[in-house]
Amino acid sequence: MLEHLPALNSQRIILASASPRRRELLQQIGLKFQVVESGFEENLPKTSAGEYAQRTALHKALDVARSMHGKFDLIIAADTVVQVGDRILEKPNDDEHAAEMLESLSGRRHQVCTGVVLLTLHGEPTSFVEMTDVFFASLTTAGIEAYIATGESRGKAGAYGIQGAAACFVERIEGCYNNVVGFPIFAFSKTVARLVGKEKLG
Repeated sequence: MLEHLPALNSQRIILASASPRRRELLQQIGLKFQVVESGFEENLPKTSAGEYAQRTALHKALDVARSMHGKFDLIIAADTVVQVGDRILEKPNDDEHAAEMLESLSGRRHQVCTGVVLLTLHGEPTSFVEMTDVFFASLTTAGIEAYIATGESRGKAGAYGIQGAAACFVERIEGCYNNVVGFPIFAFSKTVARLVGKEKLG
């Protein structure tokens, strides 16, 4: 995708997310964009984590598209959730909820699922789901309390950020690291390059 950046950066690209992690990851690759936060309430019925994240991302993209009145070339929307067993974890409501989430992840494998939707003015929305397996060590109550005291658990799916102090909890991952941080840059770059190749963007 990097070879297409000059053309892409002449377009009006909208990131439909207030997530600082997504903003930083996209800035890291040199993409220029405007942030327009979606007002969509994330309350869809939960089926599978991947489907839920993808559908939520689509609603975010469409919500922002309506507010832009056609004045955009590309809208990027995403939603990240954590699945452990048959539970889907979003952002914790408070510190007690965060502790309960982290206890449920202790000593287990979970999946971080990000649904991404790319919306242009040409054709149907393009979407994909990225999944990364994350393996947590067994956590102590003291360790969980110390992590929550950092404040990092707030506003993060599954109540942790792998790029911060919670790195101490992670034995290994299988899949895309940036997906766990908040946005699957590699899969996004491939998808954007494909859109440019089909002359739907750029």
